[in-house]
Formats: sequence, C-alpha cells, structure tokens
Amino acid sequence: MATEASLGPLPHAPGTGRPVPEAEPALMERWRSGGGELVDLLTQVRERLGGVAAFRPGPDRTVLITDPQAVQHVLARHADQYVKRSHRARLLIGDGVVAATGEAWKRQRRLLQSQFTGTGMRRYEQRIGEAARITAERWAGYARTGQTLDVGREMRRFALDTIWRSLTGHPIDDGTERELASVATVVAALPTLPADGADARDAVAADLVRIDAVARHAIEAARSGAPGPDGPGLLHVLVDAADERPEYTDQLIRDELITLLVAGHETTATTLTWLYLLLDRNPGTREQSLAAGGEGSAERRQAIQALIHETLRLYPSGWILPRYATEDDTVAGYAVEAGTDILVCPYLTHRDPELWPDPERFDPRRFTTPDGRPTHPGAYLPFGIGPRACLGLQFALRESTVLLEHLLPAHTPTFHSTPTKAAYGITVRPDGPTPATLGRKADADPSGRP
Repeated sequence: MATEASLGPLPHAPGTGRPVPEAEPALMERWRSGGGELVDLLTQVRERLGGVAAFRPGPDRTVLITDPQAVQHVLARHADQYVKRSHRARLLIGDGVVAATGEAWKRQRRLLQSQFTGTGMRRYEQRIGEAARITAERWAGYARTGQTLDVGREMRRFALDTIWRSLTGHPIDDGTERELASVATVVAALPTLPADGADARDAVAADLVRIDAVARHAIEAARSGAPGPDGPGLLHVLVDAADERPEYTDQLIRDELITLLVAGHETTATTLTWLYLLLDRNPGTREQSLAAGGEGSAERRQAIQALIHETLRLYPSGWILPRYATEDDTVAGYAVEAGTDILVCPYLTHRDPELWPDPERFDPRRFTTPDGRPTHPGAYLPFGIGPRACLGLQFALRESTVLLEHLLPAHTPTFHSTPTKAAYGITVRPDGPTPATLGRKADADPSGRP
C-alpha cells in the first residue's frame, strides 16, 4: 500500500518548514453562502490542498490534518504540544478523564487504565454476556410477534445496560434508563448550546439535575459497600480511591461516572446501529461473516470483528479531534505556529483513496486479508491514537463482538427508513429512529435479506 513506503519518522525541526497551503477565500465564501455542513468544507479542503491544509472558519486560521504521518505526529509523537482546550462537554462530564488535562489527567488515566486491559477486562465478561443474552431474548420476542423495533434504541439499551452493570454491578432498570435519557438529550444539545457557559448550563439545567440525582444515588450505593448482583463495579474502584487520594471528591467521582457512562454507551450504540444499516445495504455480507466459521470459532469471531472495524472506518467514534498547538512546530514539512487550532479528522483519513482503495465501499475483508489495510498507525484511528486514545477501546470491541455473536445468526433486520446525508457527515450517527422488522434465520435467503 502507499503508506508502507513512508513509515519512518520525518525530520523534526520546530518552527521551520514551508507554509501550510490555505483554502482560497472564494471557496470559503461559496461554502458559507451555500449553507454547507462542516464535513463538506473539510472534504473540499483536503481534496484541493492535501493532508495538511489550512482554512479560515473565522478570522483565525485552522489547520486540517488527515495525512497519516501528520496524524501520528500530532496525536502520538508530540501529544504534549497539541493539547485539548476546554472540552465542549465539560458542563456534562465536568473534570472527568476525557476533559481533564495536565497532571490531573495523568493521575485519572493511570487509575482507570488497569480496568480496561487484561485482568480488568475479564471481570466484565459475564456482565457483557448477560446484557447480550437479554438483548437476544428481546429480539426473539420481536421476531415471534412481528413487531417493529427501533434498532438505534435497542443498541442504546444494550450498551447502557452493559456499561451500567460494569460501573455499578447492577443491570439497568427501567426507571434509571428513563432518567439517563437526559444524558442523550444533553449530548445532542451540545453543538447548539450558547457559547456562554452559564447560559449553556441554564439551557439544560433540568436534565443535569436528573443526571446528578442518578449519579448521587449510585455513588451512595457503592460507598455502602454492598456490591450489586454482578459483584462490585468500576464505581467501587473510584469510591475506594477517595480513601487514599483526596482529589477524588464526590464531584470528581460523579464526573468520572458520567464520563464513563457517556463514552461507554453512546459510541458503541451508534457503531452497532451503523453496522446494521450497512449490512442492510450490502446483502450477503452477513452470511459471509457467519460462513467464516462455526459458532464460537476464532474464524467467525475474526469475521465479526472485521464487520465492526469496517463500520468504524466509515463512521469512526470520534469523526473529528480538535487540538491546539502550544509551540511552534513542523508537521510533515509544514510550519505550524503556536496558538494554531488543529483539526485531526479520522473520518477523512479513513476515506482517503491513497490509503483505502474504493474507500466508500463497505468491505470488511480489508481487515481479514493480507495487505487489506494500510499499515501506518495514523491511517486507522477510530478511537484516536497516542496517550489520549480512548480508554475503552477493548471494552467497546468486546461488547460489540459478543452482542453480534448472539444476534447475527438469528436475526436479519429490514429497515423502513434511512438516515440523511447530513447525519452521515456531521453527527456520524443515524438521525432519528431506525425502525426495522426482524426476519428469522430460517426465513432468510442467502443474500441475508428476509
């Protein structure tokens, strides 16, 4: 592949290099007057100017980065020079690990890291399996009665149940699920909230009150020492940390709880919904995956994971990753000044034809065949790369795989509506309900359609 010849590090001389090519004012004006979406602008900038390019959404210049070497430079090799500014979700997640910076972030990340690798992951296996089993039973009920189901809502329910079991040791109950709907409400409102922090908080105050009440009850239950039916959860680890680490106040524990809750179910649910929409539009892919091996086999699991990875390629969990340059630097031969806003865009890197042949095509075989995908680490980053890569990567892949091992052999949803183009590009998630009916395996033809 084209990237295999460019794996070595580039010479790094901060503040030197040629100027970053910049989009002409006429392009910006056409985009503004046409009411285009941000992804349309970024696509045009990348196509015209390449993998390191500049544009001016306002008076100041922003640098768009999609070239894999430049991506790795910013996110991995020199992450300390490219930092997050105030996170737009801070009013929801406070000082949780996603929004934290500096030494506070390092301490919080260190505590949580062990919970999502090795032994830490094994303690969640039973909880993931139980949440998947309950979802499979619910889908079987839909299939028996011929009821329509909302696939997006089903995936949110599964992912929320899984993360709630992992955090608290309890399955999600209907009342808690209803209250936590406020999380999705706030997340959806974030892009349109007022710039002023106080006004933004006022706009979602009622939802925040409901979220805080759920968090407070869960923290009190964990502090009581009584584990849930699934045993102690990650929340117990945070509560116990307060005994030795004074920074773990109730407020910080609340912030970490909500951070993990948001990060642990929204992205997984969205990915699984897109996956089923892609299967619906690509008949036969489901059957190919199931034919890779028998139930429980390593071959079938690999094929299912390839479905997940290819979905994440087209619709990465974080489609854009903002950063801020704290020092003068040279990126892929271009001079980047201190104070420059940076946008790393996995969505466009994953659709670069120089890296991914026929990039708009849904083809899970990219992840199961030799040379099917580029080898450069900056070419595929659905969860980011470097020190701030998503903590829950392995957790998300595991829960998605387990659920699909339950659902794919038994059910084939047929969708009755599809998301809009704007939903593809901007929210990178289905826009609104995704109603579908289920076909049982016995009723399915070889193409995978009922």
